[in-house]
Amino acid sequence: MDDGLQFNLPKNRSSVIKVIGVGGGGSNAVNHMKNVGVNGVDFMVCNTDAQALYHSPVANKVQLGASLTEGLGAGADPEIGRQAAEESIGEIQNILETGTKMCFITAGMGGGTGTGAAPIIAKATREMGILTVGIVTSPFAFEGKIRKAQAEKGISAMREVVDSLIVINNDKLRQVYGDLGFRNAFEKADEVLAGAAKGIAEVITNHYTQNIDLRDAKTVLKDSGSVLFGTGEGTGSNRAEHAISAALDSPLLNDNQIKGAQNVLLLLTSASGEHEVTIDEIGEITDHIQREAGGNANVIMGIGAAKEEGSKITCTIIATGFPTGTRVLPTDKVEVVKYDLDTQESQEQTQESIEKAPERIADSSERIVMNLGETDEEEVTIPAPITEVEPEME
Repeated sequence: MDDGLQFNLPKNRSSVIKVIGVGGGGSNAVNHMKNVGVNGVDFMVCNTDAQALYHSPVANKVQLGASLTEGLGAGADPEIGRQAAEESIGEIQNILETGTKMCFITAGMGGGTGTGAAPIIAKATREMGILTVGIVTSPFAFEGKIRKAQAEKGISAMREVVDSLIVINNDKLRQVYGDLGFRNAFEKADEVLAGAAKGIAEVITNHYTQNIDLRDAKTVLKDSGSVLFGTGEGTGSNRAEHAISAALDSPLLNDNQIKGAQNVLLLLTSASGEHEVTIDEIGEITDHIQREAGGNANVIMGIGAAKEEGSKITCTIIATGFPTGTRVLPTDKVEVVKYDLDTQESQEQTQESIEKAPERIADSSERIVMNLGETDEEEVTIPAPITEVEPEME
C-alpha cells in the first residue's frame, strides 16, 4: 500500500470520500444516509439481491456475483457472499479509482452477503491505498447461534483488512429504545449504523472555524484497529461536562472506555455569539479526555458553529490507538480448604497453605495471560487464586 497518501484536497471534492453499503444491512444504512443527506461523500451499494438494488435510491450500484447468484441473494451463506464479491471486485475498483482517498465499508454481520463480501471489498479498497474504515453491526440474540457465529467470523475477517473498525452491538438497542417491534428494531439498527458513518464523515467534510481534514483523519484512523465513536450534547451551566460525558457514554457501541487511547479526533460545535463555546469549556473537555485516556492522547480538535441556535454544545469524539495487553478478571469462586485445627499436623498444614498463597497467585497469573490483539475475545475470566482457610466445626 502507498503510505504517502495526499490528503490536502479541497472539501468540495465529493469523490474523495465514499461510503459503500454491502449486503442488506449495509445497503439499508447507506440508503438512509442518502435520504437524510450527508455532506461531501459519494455512495455505493453492493448486493447479491438484484431486487434490493433496484429499489435503492443510490446511483452507484454493483450487483455482486451476477453469474454466481443470478440476482437471488447469497442464501445466508458467507462463502457465496465471498465468491460473489470476488467475481465483481473489478467493477468496484473502477468506481473507487475516481480520486477516492477514504472509504467507509458498512455491513450487517451474520448473513451471507455482508459477512462474506465486506472483507473482500475492504481488502481490495485498502490495497488501493485508500484509508478504509469498517462500520458493522453484530446480530440480535434472537437471530440465533449460527448467525452469531457467522458474525463473529465476519468481524474477525474485517479486523484483518481495514485500517479501523467500529462494531455496533444490535442487542444494546433494547437498553436504549426498549422493546421495539420487529421491523422497527432492524430499522433502528440501520439508523445507528448510518449515524456512525455520517458522524465521522461530516467531522471531516464540513467546514468549521478550526477544521479537521483528511490528513487528520489519516493520523487517527490509519492502521489503528478498534475505534470508539460517540457524540453527546450538553446544556446549562455544566454543558461542557455534560456533552463530553454523553459522548463517552453511548450504550450502543461495544466498548466505550477510552483508557489507553493514543489518538483522538474531537469536534466541538455551538451557536455563535453569546452561546459560543469558551476557552475554559474547551479546556474542561480536553482535560476530561486526558483523564479518561491516561494522559498521553494526541487530541486533534475542530471547532465550529452549529447550524441551529441555542445554548447547547455538541461534542463528537473518535478515539483510536488502544493498546493490546493482559486483562485477568477474577470470578467470585473461592477455593475452600478445610482443616481440623485441633491437631498439631493440621495447624502446620494451615500455616504452610497461607505462606504459599502468594506463590499460587503468581503462578496462576503467569499461566493465564492473553494477548487481546490475537483473539476476538476481549475478556478472560478465571477463578480467583485465593485460598480461604475454614476450620472444621464440631
